[in-house]
Amino acid sequence: MGPLFRRLGQVLRRDGYAVHKVNFNGGDRLFWRLPNAIDYRGRLEDWPAALRQLIADRAITDVLLFGDCRPIHMAAIAVCRELHIPVHVFEEGYIRPDWVTLELGGVNGHSTLPRDPLWYRAQAAALPPAPQHEPVSSSFRRRATEALIYNTADVLSRSQYPHWENHRPWHPLVEGMGWVRRLMRRKAAAERAQSVQSALAAREDPYVLFPLQLDSDAQIRLHSSFAGIADALRMVITSFASHAPPALRLVIKEHPLDNGVRDWRLETMTLAALHGVTDRIDYLEGGDIVPLSERSQGMVTINSTSGTLALAQGIPVIALGQAVYDIEDITFQGRLDDFWRNPGKPDAETFAAFRRVLIDRCLVPGGFFSEEALAKLTEGIVARIEAASPLITPRVRQTQSSGRMRTTLAKPHPG
Repeated sequence: MGPLFRRLGQVLRRDGYAVHKVNFNGGDRLFWRLPNAIDYRGRLEDWPAALRQLIADRAITDVLLFGDCRPIHMAAIAVCRELHIPVHVFEEGYIRPDWVTLELGGVNGHSTLPRDPLWYRAQAAALPPAPQHEPVSSSFRRRATEALIYNTADVLSRSQYPHWENHRPWHPLVEGMGWVRRLMRRKAAAERAQSVQSALAAREDPYVLFPLQLDSDAQIRLHSSFAGIADALRMVITSFASHAPPALRLVIKEHPLDNGVRDWRLETMTLAALHGVTDRIDYLEGGDIVPLSERSQGMVTINSTSGTLALAQGIPVIALGQAVYDIEDITFQGRLDDFWRNPGKPDAETFAAFRRVLIDRCLVPGGFFSEEALAKLTEGIVARIEAASPLITPRVRQTQSSGRMRTTLAKPHPG
């Protein structure tokens, strides 16, 4: 996630913690640029033993990582569980926008949060009102540029990390070229998106929104029955064509961080033509999802955090995969075929309780893709780690971050 871990390392070091960072490729190394870097050049099967030794040698008390479904991270979590080392897992925020998830042990399908609506109501009733939340800026151009720089550094350093295997399904050069194409076509895509949005507003036809997720997202591959976005597209369009009321439209929105390797617009319209619903399906390559969701009749998602955006607006949501918010009284619990005609409504009180508990337990305000967002985020992360870890001692706490794996160490107690 660009310079996130470097910024976090700087803040932790400033506050007196010892911080160590594991690099698995040249992109990791390029974005760290702080002391205590460890270049892991071994095989995946040797990584658990190496991590055990590293934790022992450097007296690591906490491990930080982004996402819990990458092979190196799953192995690391298993080692930390065995050694009773807390693992703090980052992910995109459960609640959008301007939040980041930081949860002990795992996120999304691996989260330990219960799925009982009564539990959330009881927990929220014991909490004070949520603190005021201010939005932060975010730059798509910055995100795309950082992705290109990271992938380039990865490719150019492959000889130094001979056993590194990216968890993503494409070679970095392929993904890098996809980003280049997206940036070059961004103006034309924005014009097409504006045209679609204008037509939707002019017609005022009812529609259901289906925001796409990233094809490489482990939340799809590990926490749903789909092998990828193509499978989900096929299922949703087939169900829509067979069971949606004739007056209802389906609006499919491309993920803002899609790398452009696959042409989802073409694949969507090919499926629409196959099922005879071309005139009832719209594809959006950009645009603000907030007003789009607000005007919709419902949202279909696999397990995207866009679902919580719709729920906050009182829009019914069906989750086709495992989602932390897929809870009775919050999301539609029936079949997709029935959702089109009778989606129901989320219970506002239950969702408000769910949101309040998330903010208390695992959400940090801020973001990844602007200076303002990173500054706010890193300060909040340190406070969250200090409050969450059971291994804080009166003297030193260590954290390790894996390069994907990141670790951070503890702060001397005053006095």
